Amino acid sequence: MSNIQKIDRRNFVKLFGLASGGIILGCTATTVEKKFKPAIDSDFFEPNLFVQIDTSGTVTLIASRSEMGQGIRTSLASAIADELEADWQYVKVKQATGHEKYGNQNTDGSRSVRTRLEPMRKMGAAAKMMLISAAAQKWKIAEKDCKAENHFIVNTLNNDKLFYGDLVALASELEVPNQTKIELKKVADFKYIGKTLKSVDLKEFTTGTATYGIDIRIPNMQFAAVARCPVAFGSVKSFKKNKAAQVSGVSQIIELQRLTPPIGKFFGMLGGVAVVANTTWAAFQGKLALDIDWNLGENVSFDTEKFKQTLTERVRKRGKLVPGGNGNVNSAFKQANQIVEATYHVPFLAHAPMEVPNATAWFQKDKIEVWAPVQDPQTARSELAHFFEIPIENITIHVTFLGGGFGRKSKSDFVVEAVAISKKINAPVQVVWTREDDIQHSFYHATSAQYLKGSLDKQGNVTGWLQRVGFPSIVSSFKPLSDYASGFELGQGFTKPIYQLPNFRLENVKAEANLRIGWLRSVVHIHSGFGNNSFVDELAYAAKKDPVQFHLDLLKKETNNVKLAPLQYNSNRMMDVLNQTAKMANWGKKLPKNHGLGVAIHYSFYSYVATIVEVSVIDKKVKLENVFTTIDCGLALNKDNIKNQLEGATMFGMSLAMHGKISTKDGAVEQHNFFDYQMARMQDAPNINIHIMDKMHEPPTGVGEPGVPVMAPAICNAIFNATGQRVRSLPLTDVGFL
Repeated sequence: MSNIQKIDRRNFVKLFGLASGGIILGCTATTVEKKFKPAIDSDFFEPNLFVQIDTSGTVTLIASRSEMGQGIRTSLASAIADELEADWQYVKVKQATGHEKYGNQNTDGSRSVRTRLEPMRKMGAAAKMMLISAAAQKWKIAEKDCKAENHFIVNTLNNDKLFYGDLVALASELEVPNQTKIELKKVADFKYIGKTLKSVDLKEFTTGTATYGIDIRIPNMQFAAVARCPVAFGSVKSFKKNKAAQVSGVSQIIELQRLTPPIGKFFGMLGGVAVVANTTWAAFQGKLALDIDWNLGENVSFDTEKFKQTLTERVRKRGKLVPGGNGNVNSAFKQANQIVEATYHVPFLAHAPMEVPNATAWFQKDKIEVWAPVQDPQTARSELAHFFEIPIENITIHVTFLGGGFGRKSKSDFVVEAVAISKKINAPVQVVWTREDDIQHSFYHATSAQYLKGSLDKQGNVTGWLQRVGFPSIVSSFKPLSDYASGFELGQGFTKPIYQLPNFRLENVKAEANLRIGWLRSVVHIHSGFGNNSFVDELAYAAKKDPVQFHLDLLKKETNNVKLAPLQYNSNRMMDVLNQTAKMANWGKKLPKNHGLGVAIHYSFYSYVATIVEVSVIDKKVKLENVFTTIDCGLALNKDNIKNQLEGATMFGMSLAMHGKISTKDGAVEQHNFFDYQMARMQDAPNINIHIMDKMHEPPTGVGEPGVPVMAPAICNAIFNATGQRVRSLPLTDVGFL
């Protein structure tokens, strides 16, 4: 549901910084994920979505979600423009600051389009109706004799036209149409939705004028770099600053105490020693010259290889039963013709976005102002209010463009650091992390171990499926003693299998956290996608069946008389994307020597994805030759953007599968930079083929993340097809492949 109203002009200018005039509409769109409830009172309506059309004809959308390359500003603007019948050249976007009036601003979970599309369309349609009413009054004709077309209202009786900008003054005096009278366009009439659109930010992106966090400059700003303990949650015992103080440009050296709330490790900052200087480079050089004696703390003994062994031992023993299973796997195993068992492992992973964490802050007695590339500005605002005891209404978070995020920038530790330093030096300051800081002090994607046991009957059908999984929970970062995966995490591909299994049992084992755990693009689906698809491939091989057909047999077609809710999992849609991908890849074709095909499917963020990868393996060197991916994401808002997201997910998932690994020794992360935490290079890029299913009558679903979970298992299954060697532990470089 949504509630569209006009916004008071005085409050619009005060809150949003745009000139008053024209049509100004706001909308309180309710969603199940929303953390903050917008307030409506007799004096002021606080929307979480809004749009202005001014006398120049410019249509301005206030974007409440962060732009980090996923194209959300363009996608949501296109929804308004389509219903408004706007000319795209008049559309622009202004970024919202962090505030609860915008609803939930946390840009994660591939949900921005899913939760914002309909309200955006309604606002565009409402504004169009008001412009039509204004034109009808001016011409003294019936509204039915007017139509909107490319930023004009057309008199269908004589083809006269009125430009939107010339109508907004009159239209702004009219009442907003009753919600029940707002009619949305039919799919066949879409002008922008479902098409390929030029980004509203294209000029800024291509000319280098887009402002990212690291580009911020304000008067009298200082620069700072922070040395943090190499072991997570360690602290400063003592330090010598003589050499650092001698570095040209260094002005101050400050100790930062760790800031953390009463419980948990999620919020706050790690602490350390900050070097303040007149340039970023001087701050970096001063940091390198510090001589620090660290109190390494209780995590100094943490060793990821030993922890991998521990998790592996645990998943091979009985674990804690997770509700939601069916049948009796023990009976199935006893009656089986064949038993298949396998254990899979995914290491800790880092996000490594191209733009490292950074923030510019200015602490001014009773107020704080921040400029930063954050995914969750409201949480950042709340943290600052808590730690610095400043009224939240006196804290402003300006959200810049993000040079990549992948979940890392939903955490605000780098923002807290900047404010803490600004307070100490009584001046604005920009804190910039190095790549080494980014990789060695992140919120890591959790490592995991999975044990799977399956049974086959004489016909090669799956009769039983036992799965045990263990990984440090994200909940551990803000709630102590969270040593088991939470229900919402297990719900990401574990508790609700997409296959029809007559006997299914899921168990969860203990996995304590010794590093900061966060969410990374597609989150727990990385684990479930790898384990489930790898195991299905092993079952298919044991059953001597074709892997694609084996997946299809397990999916089972929904009967026509089953009524499914709009966002309820539909096995038919998964079968369709798999069949389409197999067709694209010419599955079953004769391959060159040392080549292999691998398939994987996954359902995440309400979207259906199937991927087939072709690899060549020569002298242990794996090369991805071709990738074929199909997605069913319901209504495809911007097809070019969806294609871009899936191509990016291909490279992201490929990088994780082939190189991604965070390891520790004596508690400290061993990786430093891109030389030892590698990304796929241009020369490694395969031919990527993307198909978007035509499901424009279905609700829109996730796009940014669903393409990641299928990559690792498809690659590993292709390697098996090419070499006969199973890969059950990532990354590939760890098991002898190059």
